[in-house]
Amino acid sequence: MRPVDLLNGRLKLRHLVLVVVIAEQGSVLRAAEHLRLAQPAVTRALREAEQFLGVALFTRGPRGVTPTLFGEAFIEHARTVLAELRRAGERIDELNRGDVGTVTIGTLLAGSNVLLPRAIAALKADRPGITVIVQEATFDTQVPRLLDGEIDMILGRLNPIEDQPALRQITLYSEPVRLVARAGHPAQPLPGLTLPDLLTYPWVLPLEQTSLRHELEQVFRNEGLELPHNRVECTSILTVRTLLRDTDMVAALPELVARTDPHLALLPVPLASVRRLVGVTFPAHRPLTPSARLMLDHFHAQAAEITAPIAG
Repeated sequence: MRPVDLLNGRLKLRHLVLVVVIAEQGSVLRAAEHLRLAQPAVTRALREAEQFLGVALFTRGPRGVTPTLFGEAFIEHARTVLAELRRAGERIDELNRGDVGTVTIGTLLAGSNVLLPRAIAALKADRPGITVIVQEATFDTQVPRLLDGEIDMILGRLNPIEDQPALRQITLYSEPVRLVARAGHPAQPLPGLTLPDLLTYPWVLPLEQTSLRHELEQVFRNEGLELPHNRVECTSILTVRTLLRDTDMVAALPELVARTDPHLALLPVPLASVRRLVGVTFPAHRPLTPSARLMLDHFHAQAAEITAPIAG
Protein backbone atom coordinates (compact mmCIF):
# COMPACT_ATOMS: atom_id res chain seq x y z
CA MET A 1 0.00 0.00 0.00
CA ARG A 2 1.41 3.36 -1.05
CA PRO A 3 1.79 6.00 1.68
CA VAL A 4 -0.65 8.90 1.70
CA ASP A 5 0.91 12.02 0.15
CA LEU A 6 -0.70 15.09 1.72
CA LEU A 7 1.69 17.49 0.00
CA ASN A 8 0.54 16.82 -3.55
CA GLY A 9 -1.79 19.82 -3.51
CA ARG A 10 -5.07 17.94 -3.44
CA LEU A 11 -5.69 18.44 0.26
CA LYS A 12 -6.52 22.10 0.91
CA LEU A 13 -6.46 24.23 4.03
CA ARG A 14 -10.25 24.42 3.90
CA HIS A 15 -10.40 20.63 4.34
CA LEU A 16 -8.45 20.92 7.60
CA VAL A 17 -10.72 23.68 8.85
CA LEU A 18 -13.87 21.78 7.92
CA VAL A 19 -12.78 18.51 9.53
CA VAL A 20 -11.83 20.26 12.80
CA VAL A 21 -15.10 22.22 12.91
CA ILE A 22 -17.16 19.09 12.18
CA ALA A 23 -15.40 17.34 15.09
CA GLU A 24 -16.03 20.30 17.40
CA GLN A 25 -19.68 20.73 16.41
CA GLY A 26 -20.50 17.03 16.32
CA SER A 27 -22.49 17.19 13.10
CA VAL A 28 -22.13 18.31 9.50
CA LEU A 29 -25.23 20.50 9.78
CA ARG A 30 -23.96 22.39 12.84
CA ALA A 31 -20.54 22.73 11.21
CA ALA A 32 -22.15 24.25 8.11
CA GLU A 33 -24.13 26.69 10.27
CA HIS A 34 -21.01 27.60 12.23
CA LEU A 35 -19.04 28.26 9.04
CA ARG A 36 -22.02 29.90 7.31
CA LEU A 37 -21.81 27.46 4.44
CA ALA A 38 -24.39 25.30 2.73
CA GLN A 39 -24.57 21.78 4.16
CA PRO A 40 -23.99 20.10 0.76
CA ALA A 41 -20.73 22.06 0.37
CA VAL A 42 -19.48 20.84 3.76
CA THR A 43 -20.55 17.26 3.01
CA ARG A 44 -18.78 17.39 -0.35
CA ALA A 45 -15.58 18.77 1.18
CA LEU A 46 -15.60 16.05 3.85
CA ARG A 47 -15.98 13.37 1.18
CA GLU A 48 -13.06 14.90 -0.73
CA ALA A 49 -10.85 14.77 2.35
CA GLU A 50 -11.81 11.15 3.02
CA GLN A 51 -11.10 10.24 -0.61
CA PHE A 52 -7.66 11.88 -0.47
CA LEU A 53 -6.82 10.01 2.71
CA GLY A 54 -8.42 6.73 1.67
CA VAL A 55 -10.16 6.29 5.05
CA ALA A 56 -13.38 7.31 6.76
CA LEU A 57 -12.84 10.17 9.22
CA PHE A 58 -16.26 10.00 10.89
CA THR A 59 -18.99 7.49 11.55
CA ARG A 60 -22.47 8.82 10.90
CA GLY A 61 -25.29 8.32 13.38
CA PRO A 62 -28.81 9.63 13.96
CA ARG A 63 -27.50 12.33 16.33
CA GLY A 64 -24.46 13.44 14.38
CA VAL A 65 -20.97 12.19 13.63
CA THR A 66 -18.18 10.66 15.72
CA PRO A 67 -14.49 10.62 14.70
CA THR A 68 -13.08 7.24 13.75
CA LEU A 69 -9.64 6.14 14.87
CA PHE A 70 -8.30 7.63 11.62
CA GLY A 71 -10.33 10.77 12.20
CA GLU A 72 -8.97 11.31 15.70
CA ALA A 73 -5.40 11.05 14.42
CA PHE A 74 -6.04 13.38 11.48
CA ILE A 75 -7.93 15.93 13.60
CA GLU A 76 -5.06 16.10 16.10
CA HIS A 77 -2.59 16.95 13.32
CA ALA A 78 -5.04 19.30 11.60
CA ARG A 79 -5.43 21.30 14.81
CA THR A 80 -1.67 21.53 15.13
CA VAL A 81 -1.30 22.77 11.53
CA LEU A 82 -4.02 25.39 12.00
CA ALA A 83 -2.52 26.51 15.31
CA GLU A 84 0.88 26.90 13.66
CA LEU A 85 -0.62 28.97 10.84
CA ARG A 86 -2.35 31.22 13.36
CA ARG A 87 0.95 31.58 15.18
CA ALA A 88 2.74 32.38 11.95
CA GLY A 89 0.31 35.20 11.24
CA GLU A 90 0.65 36.55 14.78
CA ARG A 91 4.43 36.33 14.61
CA ILE A 92 4.65 38.17 11.29
CA ASP A 93 2.31 40.82 12.68
CA GLU A 94 4.41 41.21 15.83
CA LEU A 95 7.63 41.45 13.87
CA ASN A 96 6.03 43.97 11.56
CA ARG A 97 4.63 46.11 14.39
CA GLY A 98 7.56 45.97 16.81
CA ASP A 99 6.54 45.85 20.47
CA VAL A 100 2.84 45.32 19.76
CA GLY A 101 1.54 41.81 20.40
CA THR A 102 -0.73 39.65 22.54
CA VAL A 103 -0.05 36.94 25.08
CA THR A 104 -2.89 34.81 26.43
CA ILE A 105 -2.39 33.05 29.76
CA GLY A 106 -4.57 30.34 31.21
CA THR A 107 -4.33 30.62 34.97
CA LEU A 108 -4.94 28.24 37.84
CA LEU A 109 -5.25 29.18 41.52
CA ALA A 110 -1.59 28.79 42.48
CA GLY A 111 0.54 31.55 41.06
CA SER A 112 -2.40 33.78 40.16
CA ASN A 113 -2.39 35.68 43.46
CA VAL A 114 1.15 37.08 43.56
CA LEU A 115 3.30 35.86 40.67
CA LEU A 116 0.90 36.61 37.83
CA PRO A 117 0.07 40.24 38.77
CA ARG A 118 3.74 41.01 39.44
CA ALA A 119 4.88 39.50 36.16
CA ILE A 120 2.16 41.28 34.17
CA ALA A 121 3.04 44.62 35.80
CA ALA A 122 6.72 44.11 34.96
CA LEU A 123 5.94 43.14 31.36
CA LYS A 124 3.66 46.14 30.85
CA ALA A 125 6.30 48.46 32.29
CA ASP A 126 8.81 47.02 29.84
CA ARG A 127 6.53 46.63 26.78
CA PRO A 128 3.33 48.68 27.21
CA GLY A 129 2.18 47.81 23.69
CA ILE A 130 1.73 44.12 24.50
CA THR A 131 -1.82 43.10 25.42
CA VAL A 132 -2.10 40.45 28.16
CA ILE A 133 -5.23 38.28 28.27
CA VAL A 134 -5.84 36.18 31.40
CA GLN A 135 -8.39 33.36 31.40
CA GLU A 136 -9.15 31.32 34.52
CA ALA A 137 -10.30 27.68 34.31
CA THR A 138 -9.32 24.20 35.45
CA PHE A 139 -6.24 22.54 33.96
CA ASP A 140 -8.24 19.92 32.04
CA THR A 141 -10.32 22.69 30.46
CA GLN A 142 -7.27 24.73 29.53
CA VAL A 143 -5.22 21.97 27.84
CA PRO A 144 -7.31 21.57 24.62
CA ARG A 145 -7.29 25.34 24.15
CA LEU A 146 -3.55 25.39 24.71
CA LEU A 147 -2.99 22.74 22.06
CA ASP A 148 -5.37 24.53 19.67
CA GLY A 149 -3.34 27.74 20.00
CA GLU A 150 -6.08 29.73 21.73
CA ILE A 151 -3.84 30.34 24.74
CA ASP A 152 -0.05 30.54 24.93
CA MET A 153 0.64 28.94 28.31
CA ILE A 154 -0.93 27.76 31.55
CA LEU A 155 0.36 29.16 34.85
CA GLY A 156 -0.31 27.34 38.11
CA ARG A 157 0.36 24.17 40.07
CA LEU A 158 1.99 21.64 37.77
CA ASN A 159 -0.38 18.81 36.95
CA PRO A 160 0.95 15.37 35.91
CA ILE A 161 1.46 15.26 32.13
CA GLU A 162 3.24 11.90 31.73
CA ASP A 163 0.44 10.70 29.44
CA GLN A 164 0.43 13.90 27.37
CA PRO A 165 3.62 14.04 25.26
CA ALA A 166 2.30 17.12 23.42
CA LEU A 167 2.90 19.17 26.58
CA ARG A 168 6.01 20.25 28.48
CA GLN A 169 6.47 22.12 31.73
CA ILE A 170 8.87 24.51 33.43
CA THR A 171 9.03 24.67 37.22
CA LEU A 172 9.19 28.19 38.65
CA TYR A 173 9.10 27.58 42.41
CA SER A 174 7.72 25.40 45.18
CA GLU A 175 4.78 26.79 47.15
CA PRO A 176 3.17 24.84 50.01
CA VAL A 177 -0.57 24.27 50.01
CA ARG A 178 -1.98 25.07 53.44
CA LEU A 179 -5.29 24.85 55.24
CA VAL A 180 -6.69 28.35 55.60
CA ALA A 181 -9.55 30.03 57.48
CA ARG A 182 -10.50 33.56 58.43
CA ALA A 183 -8.46 35.43 60.98
CA GLY A 184 -10.09 34.81 64.35
CA HIS A 185 -11.60 31.48 63.26
CA PRO A 186 -12.69 29.48 66.34
CA ALA A 187 -10.38 26.58 65.41
CA GLN A 188 -7.28 28.77 65.14
CA PRO A 189 -6.29 28.82 68.87
CA LEU A 190 -7.13 25.16 69.56
CA PRO A 191 -4.04 23.30 70.87
CA GLY A 192 -3.01 20.20 68.89
CA LEU A 193 -5.44 20.97 66.09
CA THR A 194 -5.96 17.99 63.74
CA LEU A 195 -7.77 17.36 60.48
CA PRO A 196 -10.69 15.57 62.19
CA ASP A 197 -11.20 18.65 64.39
CA LEU A 198 -11.86 20.70 61.27
CA LEU A 199 -14.66 18.44 60.03
CA THR A 200 -17.05 20.22 62.38
CA TYR A 201 -16.76 23.28 60.13
CA PRO A 202 -17.95 23.79 56.54
CA TRP A 203 -15.31 23.51 53.79
CA VAL A 204 -14.58 24.93 50.36
CA LEU A 205 -13.08 22.21 48.13
CA PRO A 206 -11.71 22.39 44.59
CA LEU A 207 -13.75 20.89 41.76
CA GLU A 208 -13.53 17.14 41.21
CA GLN A 209 -11.55 17.40 37.97
CA THR A 210 -8.65 19.27 39.60
CA SER A 211 -5.45 17.61 40.76
CA LEU A 212 -5.62 19.45 44.11
CA ARG A 213 -9.00 17.85 44.77
CA HIS A 214 -7.58 14.38 44.09
CA GLU A 215 -4.64 15.04 46.40
CA LEU A 216 -6.91 16.31 49.18
CA GLU A 217 -9.06 13.20 48.81
CA GLN A 218 -5.91 11.13 49.32
CA VAL A 219 -5.07 13.13 52.46
CA PHE A 220 -8.52 12.34 53.90
CA ARG A 221 -8.24 8.66 52.94
CA ASN A 222 -4.85 8.43 54.64
CA GLU A 223 -6.48 9.77 57.81
CA GLY A 224 -9.38 7.31 57.48
CA LEU A 225 -11.78 10.19 56.92
CA GLU A 226 -14.52 10.99 54.44
CA LEU A 227 -14.63 14.31 52.64
CA PRO A 228 -16.57 16.99 54.54
CA HIS A 229 -20.28 16.60 53.90
CA ASN A 230 -20.91 20.28 54.56
CA ARG A 231 -18.99 21.75 51.64
CA VAL A 232 -18.92 24.08 48.66
CA GLU A 233 -16.97 23.12 45.53
CA CYS A 234 -15.35 26.08 43.81
CA THR A 235 -12.09 27.19 42.15
CA SER A 236 -12.84 30.93 41.81
CA ILE A 237 -10.33 32.66 44.07
CA LEU A 238 -12.61 35.67 44.57
CA THR A 239 -15.50 33.46 45.71
CA VAL A 240 -13.27 31.29 47.91
CA ARG A 241 -11.71 34.29 49.64
CA THR A 242 -15.08 35.90 50.29
CA LEU A 243 -16.49 32.68 51.74
CA LEU A 244 -13.47 32.28 53.99
CA ARG A 245 -13.57 35.88 55.20
CA ASP A 246 -17.32 35.96 55.88
CA THR A 247 -17.91 32.47 57.34
CA ASP A 248 -16.21 29.75 59.38
CA MET A 249 -15.34 27.76 56.25
CA VAL A 250 -11.97 26.04 55.80
CA ALA A 251 -10.10 25.67 52.49
CA ALA A 252 -6.79 24.42 51.10
CA LEU A 253 -5.00 27.26 49.32
CA PRO A 254 -1.49 28.15 48.14
CA GLU A 255 0.39 29.66 51.07
CA LEU A 256 0.96 32.99 49.33
CA VAL A 257 -2.79 33.53 49.02
CA ALA A 258 -3.14 33.50 52.81
CA ARG A 259 0.09 35.32 53.58
CA THR A 260 -0.90 38.28 51.40
CA ASP A 261 -4.42 38.60 52.84
CA PRO A 262 -4.66 40.01 56.41
CA HIS A 263 -8.19 38.63 56.71
CA LEU A 264 -6.98 35.02 56.35
CA ALA A 265 -4.92 32.82 58.65
CA LEU A 266 -2.93 29.60 58.21
CA LEU A 267 -4.10 26.63 60.27
CA PRO A 268 -1.39 24.41 61.84
CA VAL A 269 -2.51 21.19 60.12
CA PRO A 270 0.10 19.97 57.59
CA LEU A 271 -0.67 18.77 54.07
CA ALA A 272 2.72 17.20 53.43
CA SER A 273 1.61 14.90 50.60
CA VAL A 274 0.08 17.66 48.46
CA ARG A 275 2.12 18.68 45.41
CA ARG A 276 3.80 22.07 45.73
CA LEU A 277 5.35 22.88 42.36
CA VAL A 278 4.18 26.00 40.54
CA GLY A 279 5.17 26.52 36.93
CA VAL A 280 4.20 26.96 33.31
CA THR A 281 2.73 24.38 30.92
CA PHE A 282 2.97 24.92 27.17
CA PRO A 283 2.98 22.90 23.93
CA ALA A 284 6.08 20.76 23.43
CA HIS A 285 6.38 21.26 19.69
CA ARG A 286 5.21 24.83 19.16
CA PRO A 287 7.60 27.74 19.71
CA LEU A 288 6.40 30.59 21.88
CA THR A 289 5.60 33.89 20.21
CA PRO A 290 7.91 36.83 21.03
CA SER A 291 5.29 38.23 23.43
CA ALA A 292 4.88 34.89 25.17
CA ARG A 293 8.66 34.50 25.53
CA LEU A 294 8.83 37.92 27.19
CA MET A 295 6.01 36.91 29.55
CA LEU A 296 7.87 33.73 30.46
CA ASP A 297 11.03 35.74 31.15
CA HIS A 298 9.10 37.90 33.60
CA PHE A 299 7.59 34.81 35.25
CA HIS A 300 11.13 33.56 35.89
CA ALA A 301 12.29 36.93 37.24
CA GLN A 302 9.34 37.43 39.58
CA ALA A 303 9.41 33.81 40.74
CA ALA A 304 13.03 34.30 41.80
CA GLU A 305 12.01 37.32 43.90
CA ILE A 306 9.24 35.53 45.77
CA THR A 307 11.12 32.26 46.33
CA ALA A 308 13.15 33.54 49.31
CA PRO A 309 10.11 34.64 51.36
CA ILE A 310 8.44 31.25 50.77
CA ALA A 311 11.56 29.40 51.83
CA GLY A 312 11.89 31.60 54.89
